[in-house]
Amino acid sequence: MASTASLSAPVEIRRGVPPLRAGKGHSFLLRRLHSLSGIVPVGLFLIEHFVSNAFATRGPGAYTKQVELLSGFPFVFYLELFGIWLPILYHALYGFYIWYWGESNVTDYPWAGNFMFTAQRWTGGVAFFYMVWHTWHLRFSGVHLLTNPGAAFGKVQNEFQHPWAVAFYAVGILCTSWHFAYGLWLFAAKWGITTGDGARRKFGYICFAIGLLFVVIGGLTMLSFLKTPLQPMNVGSGVESLAVR
Repeated sequence: MASTASLSAPVEIRRGVPPLRAGKGHSFLLRRLHSLSGIVPVGLFLIEHFVSNAFATRGPGAYTKQVELLSGFPFVFYLELFGIWLPILYHALYGFYIWYWGESNVTDYPWAGNFMFTAQRWTGGVAFFYMVWHTWHLRFSGVHLLTNPGAAFGKVQNEFQHPWAVAFYAVGILCTSWHFAYGLWLFAAKWGITTGDGARRKFGYICFAIGLLFVVIGGLTMLSFLKTPLQPMNVGSGVESLAVR
């Protein structure tokens, strides 16, 4: 029988982020792939996507040129399938799995850790459903942008004709920015890149700045679509097919 002293002994709460180590069960490889896929290729695609969309701040013509550039890559369908859609699908579905089973053992974290864990799960869920809706509307419905990049600016503007869509865009940008920024911090902590509380705290400031930068870029991009007169969704592959008002 346990003694009274042993029963009353304080329970030590382990702080910080546990590193990914070998020998932790059959899910070790899947967890490593999930952590890595959030940075490469999903994180890299997110950076490219924000930068490409930011060309809208220079007007419809510049945005059309950027869409033409991206749609002109050889084997673009397979690049998207294996470099974007499948990695995002895996990262999202395994993220939901982690959320459902609570693999991070959130009860062992202090209050701040609980909040960050919950926020990361919810922002990831919202970002996933936002991307599904956004991709379906722009990529797979209506005018085909890979063959008609001149319609891209107007097609995005057409989404913004609905107030709920504008709100969904804003929420999607916020959630995606948070999820990526905090995901960077988690990646560095779990993979042993930042060791010690000091290094993690300093890198946390950097990640916060990255997330804030994404929010600003996304907000300015949205503003460009909203303030520019509505563009026609012309069918044509060249910049000359876009009637700029």
